[in-house]
Amino acid sequence: MKYQDVHYLRGAQLDARAVDALDGPKDAFPLQLRWVQDLDLEFTSPVTFFIGENGSGKSTLLEALAERSGLPAAGGSPAETGVGYTPENQAALTPFLRAGFRRKPRDGYFFRAEHQAHLAALLEEREKDPDFIGDPYQHYGGKSLLVRSHGEAFLELMRHRLQTGLFLMDEPEAALSPARQLSLLALIADRVEGTRSQFIIATHSPILLTYPGATILSFDGGALQTIALEETDHYQITRDILANPEKYWKHLRP
Repeated sequence: MKYQDVHYLRGAQLDARAVDALDGPKDAFPLQLRWVQDLDLEFTSPVTFFIGENGSGKSTLLEALAERSGLPAAGGSPAETGVGYTPENQAALTPFLRAGFRRKPRDGYFFRAEHQAHLAALLEEREKDPDFIGDPYQHYGGKSLLVRSHGEAFLELMRHRLQTGLFLMDEPEAALSPARQLSLLALIADRVEGTRSQFIIATHSPILLTYPGATILSFDGGALQTIALEETDHYQITRDILANPEKYWKHLRP
């Protein structure tokens, strides 16, 4: 993929002036994350994956990118900005992050697996609100997310809501079977090729990481590093334990 194939978000950098102006400790969260001080990121492909151990800061960066893109840190579309349907409504890194765009997207969505129940409840409230104009389920498959299984609701939301624009996703595989993860990959490919959409996805799924031509960024080093699929722990551990589970279980049993 060439650089110009990235249709919306081109890069993100640490705003050193904002850090210098900080009235308080400069080694507190999120500035103490190992990759923050060296953050100078270019998005070079329409699909970018963030990988790393729990607590490495993937969601921290994703939340800040969402806010800089006009999306709510808590997840959702621009229509949910400022609604406050979850406790987390401001990204800690946003004040210290600069983002550059080739063009601002007209539409976008920040999918957060752990917050979809809150979104489903919000849509229910809108349906009952006599002052709400329109159908709250229009972009979510036409009916309540609560009447579907967890995985079905996830995939239906993605199918109907992810059309054209900039889409950020935090662990979208959380409720999806391996087969449904393949369906998500097909959906992403359709949107990238058909509508020039851009995806930035934090994931632990080796299945999703197989997307052809995607950039995989590892958060496990001192600075963000581009890494090949075959070099990731996700790929290596999954491959090896499926090929020889007895070898792993010798170490897993007490």
